[in-house]
Amino acid sequence: MEFAFYLPTDDPAVLRPTDLARSLWAGGQLHGVALAAGLARSFEQAMAHRSDLRPARMSVDLFRAVPMADCRFEVTIVREGPRIALVDGVLTQDGVTMTRASAVFLKVTTAPAGKVWQSDDRPEPPPISIVPVSDEPRVPLFRSDNDWSDNFGNHQNAGRKQTWQSALPIVAGERPTPFQAVAGIADSTSLVTNWGDRGVEFINTDITLTLARMPVSLEIGLEAVDHVEHDGISVGTATVFDREGVLGSAMVTALANARSNVDFKGIEYTEDGSPVR
Repeated sequence: MEFAFYLPTDDPAVLRPTDLARSLWAGGQLHGVALAAGLARSFEQAMAHRSDLRPARMSVDLFRAVPMADCRFEVTIVREGPRIALVDGVLTQDGVTMTRASAVFLKVTTAPAGKVWQSDDRPEPPPISIVPVSDEPRVPLFRSDNDWSDNFGNHQNAGRKQTWQSALPIVAGERPTPFQAVAGIADSTSLVTNWGDRGVEFINTDITLTLARMPVSLEIGLEAVDHVEHDGISVGTATVFDREGVLGSAMVTALANARSNVDFKGIEYTEDGSPVR
């Protein structure tokens, strides 16, 4: 297995998923991390000519299961101005739109002098003694009612959750950028907000990531802020952070999945991050 979500093809716009992109919900489809990361990569490529702008918001609509087949990523620049650019993207297979996304790129400028309230509740990464500083891929760590560990079964409880992850390669032979890293890991907002004592019983239909700055590395953390549910619909929000502090926030909306759930008590991960049931 190639250690990346995708393999390149002869067409630069088309990527071929590997087993690392395979979803736990259904073995024949891609997971949201690979979808979001692939779209983030295509957005950055489309805006590579504007080094003065950086991504500040990305939204992904996960409205259709995406089979494990070649994925075409297409981007349209909707509006490009001196201080803002709006970009739309789609992932298609055989001419059918399977996933869509949008992004906002903003110009970096001088911060105003006025003071504005901000929360004092700031998450912290796990201690260096547990997770040394490294951009090398690793099994995700979680914290809940139990302390930090990569034993998923220990965190199948109703406690407030945090995760700490190092981004996996997106395309074989390429090192992911910090934006691509955080865009993919943002899909884990569903894990930290929808994972309870019976596993993950909600499947997220979207991801929205907002960023005040870029991550300093490929190591990213998420901390659950809230989980609100009613009539089978949930809204989960999380704080996004790295080793230097808070970056922004992420949100997912999700539907109760009565047909199945992801029970992490029956899943272990190998050192390369591959799930083993």
